[in-house]
Amino acid sequence: MIDYIRRINQGTPLSYEESFYIARICSIKLSKRDNEEQSVARKIVIHILNNWNLIPSETYPIWTDIIEALGFYPYLEKNKKTMVLETFSDKIRRESHLSEYLPLIYMHKEQKVLSDYLLSGKNVIVSAPTSFGKSLLIEEIVASKKYNNIVIIQPTLALLDETRLKLKKYSSSYKIIVRTKQSAATDKGNLFLLTAERVMEYELLPKIDLLIIDEFYKMSLKRIDDRSDTLNNAFLKIIGKYNSKFYFLGPNIDGITDGFAQKYNAIFYKSDYSLVDCNVVDMTDSIDFSKKNTEIEHEKCKQLFELLDKLKDEQTLIYCSSPARARRFAKMYLGHLIAKNNSTDYSLALIKWIELNISKKWSLVDLLSHGIAIHDGSLQKHIGASIIKYFNEKKLRCIFCTSTIIEGVNTSAKNVVLFDGFKGNKAIDYFDYSNIKGRSGRLMEHYVGCIYNFVKAPTKESVIIDIPFFEQNPVSDEILVNIPKRDLKNNVKQRYNELYKIPSKLLDIIKRNGVSIEGQINIFDKLNQDINSDMYGVVSWSQIPSWNNMLYVLELAENNLFRIDNHGVYSTKQLVRYLDIYRKSKNIMEIVKQIYDYKLSRVQSETAKKNSIKYYDESIEEAFHIYRHWFLFTIPKVFRVVESLQHYVCECNKKKPGSYSYFIQQLENDFIAEHLSILVEFGIPISAVRKLENKIPRSLSDDEVIAYIQKNKDQLTLDWIPYEKDKLNQCF
Repeated sequence: MIDYIRRINQGTPLSYEESFYIARICSIKLSKRDNEEQSVARKIVIHILNNWNLIPSETYPIWTDIIEALGFYPYLEKNKKTMVLETFSDKIRRESHLSEYLPLIYMHKEQKVLSDYLLSGKNVIVSAPTSFGKSLLIEEIVASKKYNNIVIIQPTLALLDETRLKLKKYSSSYKIIVRTKQSAATDKGNLFLLTAERVMEYELLPKIDLLIIDEFYKMSLKRIDDRSDTLNNAFLKIIGKYNSKFYFLGPNIDGITDGFAQKYNAIFYKSDYSLVDCNVVDMTDSIDFSKKNTEIEHEKCKQLFELLDKLKDEQTLIYCSSPARARRFAKMYLGHLIAKNNSTDYSLALIKWIELNISKKWSLVDLLSHGIAIHDGSLQKHIGASIIKYFNEKKLRCIFCTSTIIEGVNTSAKNVVLFDGFKGNKAIDYFDYSNIKGRSGRLMEHYVGCIYNFVKAPTKESVIIDIPFFEQNPVSDEILVNIPKRDLKNNVKQRYNELYKIPSKLLDIIKRNGVSIEGQINIFDKLNQDINSDMYGVVSWSQIPSWNNMLYVLELAENNLFRIDNHGVYSTKQLVRYLDIYRKSKNIMEIVKQIYDYKLSRVQSETAKKNSIKYYDESIEEAFHIYRHWFLFTIPKVFRVVESLQHYVCECNKKKPGSYSYFIQQLENDFIAEHLSILVEFGIPISAVRKLENKIPRSLSDDEVIAYIQKNKDQLTLDWIPYEKDKLNQCF
């Protein structure tokens, strides 16, 4: 196979004899009906497609027949001028792969098989490559209107927003719900686009007909994902209550817990079928790993920059093990381009927004101006989404990224560079590597992608995903407490019975909170102790907390609900100080200033002057991480959990409970008026949303706010800059 592909990719036209001979080899392999042989034939054909202009036109009909036999119907439609089906039976087969519900969309052979399963009401668990087109089937299900209420769980808000934009065309048939305060429609269907955490927080779900879990491997406890508990419980909540149908999607999985598919009458469908191939280029042979780490890194960077220069305008992702490394290498590559006088100016609307709302000094301004970007979990939601959009539109050359883009965003990257062999501090395994590799090449954009390995690829291994609530070995207390008693296995019954010794009302609260049971019990005990002391006023407060109120809650939660573990802060008191600054200023740049001033104060004036840009960059990045990790997610969750427990404790002790809900809502909504918070959820910058606060009636619901903006958009956005208008236009 390698010889045939090497010849196809030489860049010179194939002779008639060569083309015919390779086609004959493919035909023989297809006739054997063997998976490995068919896989080889697919790879060869993909490379033929990638070099179609070098194939003798006299052999087009032969290759067209082979492409049809492989079931590559999307490519037949895409290239119908030169790929003409001759026989009536060929045309019938092609038309049978035309989606019933998506106009002019042809499915490939295995997509069609899955589509038939899903539309016939079967439960389906799919393991297929990234470029398989699994997500297209979600849209077909929605377009079919077969299911009235659908929950789609995806691991990141970026993916959910991408799904929302894709499915908003079905708003006449479905209300799209993206947060827990939106009520379900009764006059049409509902599409719940939620993280697992939000599924658990949504109290009044209607009867759910279909549950879709994207990246379902995150249910595994053995893969150590901190959201595993919540994802398992979300499944139990929906399937246990409504017996809904389900569709699981994931890549590169060889199997799941024995018996799970049988219990739920589900089909486990594993496929390596892909319409995109990936060339693997080993860069490690030219790197001397016996040198010191600093020398190795210098050598790797030199080769990386030469490679990126060579790839030029081909979209490329560079995978790095941490945000700090991604930023450092991005800046180094920018320096390399400037030194070589090899840079091009890119004009992007986002740049002006950053200059006005963050700082001209932030290095991202220079990076974007030269077609380079970074992407990690600390970026504000709209900035991250815009970077991906620009990249997919070929307005950016390369993105230095972490696992957030590998696991949580779809891009049009042709190339992926595996620069580091770690994910954080943990070595990537074969499963991680396969996911990273799968980001190279995109269906209907590229026939062939490429991964450049700057570290040795992990050894191939079988990936079996455990379903903890079903397998129960291992299973956490947080999952165990939600398993129906009839489904318990003998090895966990004693633990289960111990958990159910907790008073039933308290246990209901603990289950609803969905976080550490042991931690919640510790908090309950401490509250019980403090409520009858002079600490009552610190525990029971309403509306806006004092410094002491915030400190009490966060100190109570530390080591019970969260660990500091850095994340931009080093102590609970420092976290409270930042929280206090933010809730008073309502501006993250105040925290940037605090961090920057502190960094400067720690060094000599000459050093401060020399490294001022570096320190400012670090201050922005640390503040943004604090904002995303603490202010938007961790702290609101902590306050919600402690509030529910103090409410119960106060009731038991016949004392008036406090209400933290106003503060929680303010924090989650970024101190934006409640009626406009849906706009932030949709990825509109806060700078733009604040300009609407006095222009839109506060009495309007989410749907009414959207309708009001659509009707009065031109007048409402007179003082908006182009970037803000672009984001608004993308959302509606």
